Amino acid sequence: MRTDRPASTVRTLNTPSPLGTVRNLGILAHVDAGKTTLTERILFATGAIHKRGEVHNGTTVTDFDAQERDRGITIFAAAVSCAWGGHRINLIDTPGHVDFADEVERSLRVLDGAVAVFDAVAGVEPQSESVWRQADRHGVPRIAFVNKLDRAGADLDTAVASIRDRLGAVPLVVQLPIGREDGFTGVVDLLRMRALLWRAGGDTYAVEPVPEPLREEAARRRRSLEEAVAELHPEALEEFCAASALTGPTLVRALRELTLAREAVVVLCGSAYRNRGVEPLLDAVRDYLPAPSDMPPVRGTAPDGTELERAPDPAEPFAALAFKVTATATGRLTYLRVYAGTLRKGDPVRDPATGRTERVGRILRVQADRHEEREEALAGDIVAVIGLKAAGAGTTLCAPGAPLLLEPPSVAEPVVSVAVEAHRGTDTGRLAAALARLVEEDPSLVVRSDAETGQTVLSGMGELHLEVAVEKIRRGHGVEVAVGRPQVAYRETVVRGVTGFVYRHVKQDGGAGQFAHVVIDVEPWEEEGFAFRSAVVGGRVPQEYARAVEAGCRDALAEGPLGGHPVTGLRVVLTDGATHSKDSSEMAFRTAGRFALREALRASTLELLEPVAEVTVTLPEDTVGGVLGDLAARRGRVTASTVRAGTAVITATVPLAELFGYASRLRGRTQGRGTFTTRPAGLAPAPR
Repeated sequence: MRTDRPASTVRTLNTPSPLGTVRNLGILAHVDAGKTTLTERILFATGAIHKRGEVHNGTTVTDFDAQERDRGITIFAAAVSCAWGGHRINLIDTPGHVDFADEVERSLRVLDGAVAVFDAVAGVEPQSESVWRQADRHGVPRIAFVNKLDRAGADLDTAVASIRDRLGAVPLVVQLPIGREDGFTGVVDLLRMRALLWRAGGDTYAVEPVPEPLREEAARRRRSLEEAVAELHPEALEEFCAASALTGPTLVRALRELTLAREAVVVLCGSAYRNRGVEPLLDAVRDYLPAPSDMPPVRGTAPDGTELERAPDPAEPFAALAFKVTATATGRLTYLRVYAGTLRKGDPVRDPATGRTERVGRILRVQADRHEEREEALAGDIVAVIGLKAAGAGTTLCAPGAPLLLEPPSVAEPVVSVAVEAHRGTDTGRLAAALARLVEEDPSLVVRSDAETGQTVLSGMGELHLEVAVEKIRRGHGVEVAVGRPQVAYRETVVRGVTGFVYRHVKQDGGAGQFAHVVIDVEPWEEEGFAFRSAVVGGRVPQEYARAVEAGCRDALAEGPLGGHPVTGLRVVLTDGATHSKDSSEMAFRTAGRFALREALRASTLELLEPVAEVTVTLPEDTVGGVLGDLAARRGRVTASTVRAGTAVITATVPLAELFGYASRLRGRTQGRGTFTTRPAGLAPAPR
């Protein structure tokens, strides 16, 4: 029986949709696993577009930025909407490169579910693991799609094993591939025990009986799926014990509940490039991933600090979180996830953090770089609005009469810096405006002025991140920029501290005096950052003064004695002190804390730390020797090496400062056939 895509699955996006029929999801994966191609095929399958675009041709919907098309990678998270089976799907295609992990972080903060895409040859790759951990932190339920089954060396079972071993997940495979590599033509649906076969070059699939050669294997895998589900789901276990089998509806219900509870991951497979497996994936998104109504009420704080909740209900007071800001020809777009209430054109909204109230001019449903105007946005919607001038990424927006402050997405600390200046002195003002716009759109970029050199320093998450930012200044603002050599963000840490360090702050200049006496211990701390504890007894230093000492110590951490780098990995214990009845104040004790720690650090033994990265290099087996030698010259430490089908994968830990320019060096040593990815691996002692 041949089945074309039913016309009923394509709904106009203006049709009212109950909260339970909305899916807000992201596409997560490593670079080149096929996220953007899969997004393109989803838009085509749902009727949102009528011609498939290709990454290599620069014609995809979501990679619309000129730099994305030039580089062939996703740089900016792009939102699109489509409809499938009576459900509206709001989808965000996220970047896969580690330098743009902050885009993923902001997206995951507002999403309800995700599809994790894995390469059927490579399985779980470094950035796959990173985005998976990010989704874990945000509690986002996921299903998995093993892509590129048409590639040479593709193997579903090996990819699933890597999901189990590297991610610690419980994969529940609901499909069996039909054919291998170039012969991959479809899948066996293990829930309904049927075959789905796609025609070569076609946009439809046929539903047929399971092929005879695969019936025994399909029955065995169905049985394994039933047993795995029964072990995890109490109701399924009862049915399995009573009937020694599970029905299809029971399996679907159990898989959904296990997905929502994040106790297991449903695994599907296919080839997005060849348009095979997309429709079953959309059915799985509808069946297993959560709707906004499945999510718990969003929690925030009132102005007085008390905790509040807002249910995902259009009748509740309005509450939304801005997660992205972009400047376009139509104006400043602020992307919102609406958690509660209803937003209409012209409504006033309040930023509870600043108390500022602004008015929404227009509401847009976003289709990457195209927009569709709407009259209102309801709880569960992801939309863009025009008219807000002050709201940035992480800003809470709420009804003026019902303030609620939501937790913003975390922002990663930059690790690489470059000095930037305008080629022409007359462009200095334009450069400053362009940098301000960049930071507004991407909070992981930081701009500062170096007090010693007077240079303007741009800091970001990696070399590529800064390249993209500088190119955006050139293309988007027409400012020619000179860029200095990248500098990494070094840190200083305590190796051996001091005990009983005494500092006495006394100042008398005619008016009220300042007096503060503190005694501190400085010791190494195993974790990054700073810890403070007061061990003063007998009230010799009141609690409010102890907090002032802590604030002063934090001030002193900005510049360490070795080279003026921030200090991390230490703990300060306030052990004793003294006050004056008239001259002691919080300001005096803050000053004492700052100078006490500065001098205590000079008396301690410190070492310099440098950021290191985990580098995964994929290269032909016959070029391994030269690449290993080059990694050793860059102070790299190889931690793993595997060879499969003539391709070697080397994992090493390398100082970030040694990785600048590595891409061109690797291409030269592998005749252009080698690729590499990196991800932050913390800090390590720098050579003396």
